[in-house]
Amino acid sequence: MRLPNLLATKNGRLMAFFLLYVTEGIPLGFAATAVATRLRRLDVGPAEIGAFVGSFYLPWAFKWAFGPVIDVFSSERLGRRRGWILFTQVAMALTLLSTVMLDLPAQLGLFTIILLVHNTFGAMQDVAIDALACSTLQENERGVANGMMFAGATIGSMVGGSGVMFLSGYTGFQPTFFFVAACILAVTAFVVLPMQEAPGPVRERVAGSKLAQAGREMRVFAIDSFRSFLGSSGAFGGLLFALLPAGAMCLGLALQSNLAVELGMDDDQVAALNFYSSILGAAFCVLGGYLSDRWGRRRTLLVYMALMSVPVFYLMNELTRYGWIMPVSTTVANRPQVPAALLTAFWIATLAYSVFQGLMYGTRSAIMMDVTNPAVAATQFTAYMALMNLAISYSATWQGIAIEAWGYPTTMLVDGIFGLACLLVLPWLKRDSDAAAVEAGQSGSAAGFADALGPKRARRLATGLGLLCLAWVPSSIWSEVFGAGKPIVGTLFTVIFIASALFLLAGRAVLGDAGGRTARLGVWVAPLLILLYVRYYLDVIASWLPAGVDTASFVAGVNNTMLGVAVLAGVLLLQLGAQPWKQMEVGAR
Repeated sequence: MRLPNLLATKNGRLMAFFLLYVTEGIPLGFAATAVATRLRRLDVGPAEIGAFVGSFYLPWAFKWAFGPVIDVFSSERLGRRRGWILFTQVAMALTLLSTVMLDLPAQLGLFTIILLVHNTFGAMQDVAIDALACSTLQENERGVANGMMFAGATIGSMVGGSGVMFLSGYTGFQPTFFFVAACILAVTAFVVLPMQEAPGPVRERVAGSKLAQAGREMRVFAIDSFRSFLGSSGAFGGLLFALLPAGAMCLGLALQSNLAVELGMDDDQVAALNFYSSILGAAFCVLGGYLSDRWGRRRTLLVYMALMSVPVFYLMNELTRYGWIMPVSTTVANRPQVPAALLTAFWIATLAYSVFQGLMYGTRSAIMMDVTNPAVAATQFTAYMALMNLAISYSATWQGIAIEAWGYPTTMLVDGIFGLACLLVLPWLKRDSDAAAVEAGQSGSAAGFADALGPKRARRLATGLGLLCLAWVPSSIWSEVFGAGKPIVGTLFTVIFIASALFLLAGRAVLGDAGGRTARLGVWVAPLLILLYVRYYLDVIASWLPAGVDTASFVAGVNNTMLGVAVLAGVLLLQLGAQPWKQMEVGAR
């Protein structure tokens, strides 16, 4: 029997994108719920689990880089987007199956690396699916289709989380990898293979290397994003808003999975909690968007994000009351008895948090669209979404470290307070009258999305990042001052180094020859800043050295080299902060 081409009809298109987004949600639910829960049962510490979940979101923070590659390297025979979806789904299944024989937790490092590659294919698939949606969906279908896509991601998250947890009670954990891979390949076989993507417009033949063409498109992306982010107060506020956590986040990340295991919940109970949380989150996402349309996005978002801290503070208080402060090993003898009231409080807090997070989720995306310049909407909005994933990544990482250093209540207190920081940025997230007029098609100009302060913002950002890079030197020398919070400070500097590297790359693209030697050197320093992440693995790398090599001298030498990289980056950024940045002026090209 010949399977139908779902792209041929409206209902078929809605179903196709629903199912495609199911395959996006599966790996995220699998990692954040099923794998995180399993690791805690194996007595893996919260810090390692937090780093695992944090690394899983990293490819989504850089998915903007996949767009040019997918655009340039495509097959007309398989379909420009369909070919990439086929490839990435098969690659996702194969990378997942390659982990079946790994021994956890002994091979957690290798397991994390493979799942990182797995999720990189997932992020590439997301770019290809979104591109297919933009070229396939009719204008009057897009609203419903986006709702269906979000619902599909939620269902996928439940399949990868709740589904795996329920199934593992019957088959054990390792066989569930086959189940997850089979779910992905089922969509490949019954949806993607029969799909017939309509040919796109004839494209100009790429002159020279396709890889070079992809690089040129990335350069254009960098320039458009940089100009858009710093071009107006609303867009710059959106940049800060995207980098800050979207309210209190701990009950939506690994902390929740850790607590569920420690409070004695079995896999079926964890799966049920994940199921109900997902349903509530999806339903209230729709309600939150509806209310924001009626009462204003900034006003409703302020309420939603403030409410996200309430269940966090409530559970923090209950944990303190019953003395559940530090993580409790899952294998230790004579584990403390879990009060029934504490477990009830955990359920109440988690479900309430799902309601408030759901209210926030759709509204946050909508407000980012409000400050996005229509002329570069795809570029700017994609960059905002990528930065939000970076915020999820670093939040999961620092919270795992903080749980082991400070305990659950203190971590939740910091998360609840830090999550309110984004409310300070909300007043900036608005369009001026010119911008609204442009979007409405009325009289106005592009100046509504670009004011005269673009050069000043670029100079200040460069100077701020430069000073922060230089601050790594004293913080490294006197690192013991931070005590148990030392790894958290390290996570903060990782974010600073990534932001500085992106600024150096984008700054060179925007300034061009006017940037001189400083901008040119910045392009070479940027990758070195990102490579500073290896400081966490120096001891492992040192263990690979041949016999006779002084490992202490090796580690000390590498540490000094990394300090030099940070100092060089700081100096370059300060020099860029002294540039006039005339390229950021309104109308400049």
